[in-house]
Amino acid sequence: MKLLAESTCKAIINAPFESIDITEWLFTLKDSEYKACSVDHLAAGNSISDKGKRMSINVEQIAGNLLIQHYVENISFRDHCRVQSISDSIASTGKTKLHIIWELRIKKHDSSSCELFNHVVVNSTPDFITLLDSLKITDYKLVTDEMLQNLIKHNNEETPLFAKDIEAKASKGIWF
Repeated sequence: MKLLAESTCKAIINAPFESIDITEWLFTLKDSEYKACSVDHLAAGNSISDKGKRMSINVEQIAGNLLIQHYVENISFRDHCRVQSISDSIASTGKTKLHIIWELRIKKHDSSSCELFNHVVVNSTPDFITLLDSLKITDYKLVTDEMLQNLIKHNNEETPLFAKDIEAKASKGIWF
């Protein structure tokens, strides 16, 4: 497995730290709420894995690349949620799989606000390396540079909108 791209974006949530449950937010996010957080977001839903873990199913299209993500719960706390997916990736160059880790954290900023950290890591899979080999792509840096720029742009768009959605739910006392 090779690191392809990694990005962290931060945003302020104007709600007390104690009023937020980031894991519950992720696993109760409605389709319409997910779509409102990025022009790239196409659909979202929730499921349960074969091993009984919660799942967040997301579909997005970033820079012409259709991603179908099957995020499985890995870390689940009120202030820290990490999910992992072997995601389907469909582009004009072919269909492959990517290993994606999505991690959300909140840290108390002051008595009435906190900071959201949205961290995404994209790793290769054997399928991805096979696809690059079949396309005679040997300079992975060209691929990783483009992937990184697309990830940063996407993360910068969705993170403040995620924060606004979390803030709105916290103000309504959703998690109490």
